[in-house]
Amino acid sequence: MVKILLLLFLARLLGIPFLGVIVLIVILYALERRFLGLTPSIVRPLRRFGTIRRLRQQIAMNPNDIPAKHDLARLLIERKRYAEAKSWLMPLQDALENSAEFWDDLGACLVHLGETEAAEAAIQNALSINPRVKYGTPYLRLASIHAKNDPQKAIGHLQAFRGIHSSSIEAYYRLADLYAQLGQRDEAKRMLAECGTIYRSLPRYKKRQERKWALLAWFKGMRI
Repeated sequence: MVKILLLLFLARLLGIPFLGVIVLIVILYALERRFLGLTPSIVRPLRRFGTIRRLRQQIAMNPNDIPAKHDLARLLIERKRYAEAKSWLMPLQDALENSAEFWDDLGACLVHLGETEAAEAAIQNALSINPRVKYGTPYLRLASIHAKNDPQKAIGHLQAFRGIHSSSIEAYYRLADLYAQLGQRDEAKRMLAECGTIYRSLPRYKKRQERKWALLAWFKGMRI
């Protein structure tokens, strides 16, 4: 009702109903990005596109620029162009064999391409070099690999991630999901309740980062 009244007010104020709708959408989007942050950013893809173009030009001028190739692959992963990202990463294995970030990036590509065995090997390689690489994100990848076929193993990986990120609501949410799959409803409820407890204890800047998972946990808790 409030949104409808606001729309009518804007339409009357501007004299053009369609423009009022556009303005309302922009306002709602700005408010959502400011206070919730669940919708995707409009600006970030544009910046990423520009950076990708610049890196391609840089590599064309210097084909031996390994850091630029790695950065390009990372951005392609963000764009979900996994096959192309893999084609850039595979030739870099010898040059970046001691880079935990590289092996996790390669593992991320392989996971999405369905090459799960190779993906797990790459991610395990990353963790063997640096168990805390990317703040433990590789453990989430391993958990996703085993979530359907071996939930207990996936729980082990999530517990490892939680050991690094004790304040990560995402870890507790994913644990709740796995416990629910295993039929352990009480444990799942406990994990979801922990999500709320952690969220309330977070500083303001951190709450915005974790808000998505806190909301998902709240909705999931209503269904369990």
